[in-house]
Parts: sequence; structure tokens; C-alpha cells
Amino acid sequence: MSASIKDTIAILGLGKVGTAMGFLLKSAGYRIIAVASRSESSLKEGAAYTGGTPCPDFAEAAAQAEYIMITTSDDAIAPVCESIAKGGAIHPGDRVIHMSGAGGLDLLNAARNAGAHVASIHPLQSFPDMEGAIRNIPGSTFGITAEDEVKDWAVRMVRSISGVPFFVPEKDKPLYHAAACIASNYLTTLIRAVEDIYETLGMSRDEAVRSFWPLVMGTLKNIETKGTAQALTGPIARGDIGTLRKHLEAFQAKMPSLLEFYCLLGTHTADLGVSKKTLSPADAEEIKKILRRYTS
Repeated sequence: MSASIKDTIAILGLGKVGTAMGFLLKSAGYRIIAVASRSESSLKEGAAYTGGTPCPDFAEAAAQAEYIMITTSDDAIAPVCESIAKGGAIHPGDRVIHMSGAGGLDLLNAARNAGAHVASIHPLQSFPDMEGAIRNIPGSTFGITAEDEVKDWAVRMVRSISGVPFFVPEKDKPLYHAAACIASNYLTTLIRAVEDIYETLGMSRDEAVRSFWPLVMGTLKNIETKGTAQALTGPIARGDIGTLRKHLEAFQAKMPSLLEFYCLLGTHTADLGVSKKTLSPADAEEIKKILRRYTS
């Protein structure tokens, strides 16, 4: 879907998200008219990626555009919005957008008070580096929370960079973002725990990753093709209490710091085993009782 030549955009904050979004929007035909950053190096890099005129001042950049995207850290969104509003950079009818996953539209109250319409457009994706962000954003779902005047534009913008729009009620944004953190951040922590266990067996971290990575990738593929319940395997799904006890005794003896972690995950895994119908509700309750005994 092509962009309107009238869609002039200023990007305030040139970290990985802001710069990658600017690059993709420029490629989709949007006019990135100005960019601003507190960092001179990121300003130079961001201008090169986006084609926007570099501005040392946020208000100077915002004043040039009808669509103002604040892509700073979450804590800086409201102060930046307040500063550009006080600087006279927001005009009635402008659109001001932030890209926080958890933050609500209240972060943009200063823009609302100046007569602008506001939205939050959040890519459900992780950004380890710039090139990865540019590569991974297309195809990602975007959580949209927006006033009516911005909804159509938000959907059009997301689709223009091959994203998938999804409307998130403002009251549910923290829960929406928490789910994203579990899917990405907590998955990373889970993998780190596996590395730690294999390291206690004498493997280096590189050796550990090489050992279990085919299992991880196979599991992800099964989840993608079969769904979570049908992808579940292992002793809890089978109701193999003897093996479960061996796991618990091993953690208690060798890695007690991970015992509660294992038990908490096991409790939820028992529920998933019931959903798969390979574990009876009665056996699931018995497993949960055993897990509770090891954490009480």
C-alpha cells in the first residue's frame, strides 16, 4: 500500500527502533522530513538511514511535520512530548505517535492539549542491532492503540511496511507488553538456564548451545506447525512421575537455585499436558503436589 506524498514525518529519537522504522517508511514512500536525537553520532547515522534533515532540537524537527513519531526510551516519551508542545511545534490536527509497548496514550497528553491526535504503534519484535531490526520488522505484528482520527493512518502505515496491525485497548497495553516480554526476554532467560546446567556438566557455553540448539529449533518448529499443546513432549506430558522425581532430586542436590524455577514451569506444563489430553486431570494434580513439596 503506497504512502501519501502529504504524509510528512518527523522522527524524534534515533535508536534502533526509530532509525529502522524511518528507513522502512522512507522505502515505502513516506517523506521523512526531519529527524532529531540527543546523540550526535545517532543523529548522523539516523539521517543517513532515513533521509531526514538532521535537527539538533526536537521541537525544530517536530515543527516541520504533520506526523511526529516519538521513538525515544519509554521514560523520555512524556518529557519529549511536553518539550515540543511548549516549543510550539505541535499544531491542531497534527498526529503524534509513540512506540512504547506498555505506555498508554496519556504519555502524549501534552500533544492532545495542543490539539493533536495521538496513537501508540508498537512492533512486536526484538531489536538486537540495526540491520536485524530492518530485517525483522516486516512481517511483524504491530499493537495499535489510537484515537479514531489516527486509526486508518496507523493501519495503512503498518501495512505499507508489510506489518500486521492489531488493535490493543489502552487498558490492556501492560498485559500485551508483558506477554511480549515472556515470549522474548523470558525465553532468553530460559535458554540461559539451560546453558548454566550444561556448563555444570563440563561443557563450554558454545558447546552447550551446539548441543541443545537443534532441540530448541525443532520445538519452535513444532509449535509453529502443530500449536503449543500438540508440540508438548517430555515426562510431565506423559505423566512420568519417576523421571520427574529424579529431576527434582538432581536440582536439589546440584543446582538448588534453579529448583523453584523448574517447579513453577512444571506446574504450568502439567496444565498444558491436560490440554493435550495425554495427562489426566488427576495425574496433573498429583504432579503439582509433588512440585509444591519441593518448593515449600
